[in-house]
Amino acid sequence: MHIELKQACDTDKPYLLNLRLQTMVEHLEREGVFLSDEAHLCRLEEDYAHSHLLIIDQVTVGTLKFRLRDKQVEVMQLQIDPQYQKQGLGRNTLRHMFAQYPEHPFLLTVLKHNPARHLYFSLGFRTYDEDEFEYHMRRPAQSTLTA
Repeated sequence: MHIELKQACDTDKPYLLNLRLQTMVEHLEREGVFLSDEAHLCRLEEDYAHSHLLIIDQVTVGTLKFRLRDKQVEVMQLQIDPQYQKQGLGRNTLRHMFAQYPEHPFLLTVLKHNPARHLYFSLGFRTYDEDEFEYHMRRPAQSTLTA
């Protein structure tokens, strides 16, 4: 499996907005969060410089938004197009990232009722905090896990 991250550009915004609507609305509404399309676009554009198209075996399958901050990798979004879900692509993408940044802990947040939470637990993330809607999770650096 060949994983490529391509920096997102302005022409990718319609695809990424549609992807966000397909992958997030159900989970947000289950939490009682109802956003307009404009609000989704604002969230998409937040830290847009860190957005990447996720290309696996030469097929665009989703997006990964992440940044390096304070010697940690913050995963801000990982969204897989519904037609490619349940194939291990999210898992393999995160493993790819762990291999790229083995000395860095990883941080992310996940909506409380999002089934992706189970994926994150299986990859070594643990909850360290929570708010009304999300769990805040952390995974130690790979070097810490193998020591």
